Amino acid sequence: MGKVTILSETPKNPITLMGERAGVCWGANIDDMEKNYNRGIDCIQSGHHRVMEYVNIELILDGYSARVIREWYTHIGGAPTRLQASTRYINYKDFEYVTPPCVKQNEEALKKYREAMNMIAQISDELITSCGIPKEDAALLLPLGMCTKIVDKRNARNLIEMSHQRLCTRAYWEYRQLMRDIMEALSEYSEEWKYLVKNYFVPKCEMMGYCPEKRSCGRMPKKGSE
Repeated sequence: MGKVTILSETPKNPITLMGERAGVCWGANIDDMEKNYNRGIDCIQSGHHRVMEYVNIELILDGYSARVIREWYTHIGGAPTRLQASTRYINYKDFEYVTPPCVKQNEEALKKYREAMNMIAQISDELITSCGIPKEDAALLLPLGMCTKIVDKRNARNLIEMSHQRLCTRAYWEYRQLMRDIMEALSEYSEEWKYLVKNYFVPKCEMMGYCPEKRSCGRMPKKGSE
């Protein structure tokens, strides 16, 4: 499906960095990396998660639908920023698009889905080449299922808190997949990220110990249930 690329500006030792930043305010020795790491662990295990905001994550999200990226933009805490592939200058004559699993499993639906996407691509190209319509105006025909690419920057706390909501089984299927792809990429980036992903990138029911959703999937008991 999509691809997540962790950029080199993302620190490989996020926990150590958290501990170093906290150590400045504690008057501690921040030259000792082991002590910084232990201090970072202590902070996050104690719930002092503001230190996570000092860890920036820079990544490229490529091949996900414009629809899911629009939802990605709703998580604006911690002043994240992003750049997205232009629909004004790029030629989308043969644009790529996301196909939902339920469509892939239905032969008739898959045929109609592909026909619709091909028709959009064809008419968009004709508007530009035959009718003289600017790309930026012909691009209004592009669907939310069109694949796009963004460069994104946010902090660790924002991403971890995002995971609580978007790993829930009630979240949009593509967003769940996007979060899993990010978790895999971070886990491969360094051992400290692997620890954070394993222990803190979890659905909200695991964090809270119960399910707060009205329509629960049954993974965890509802609040107040026996």
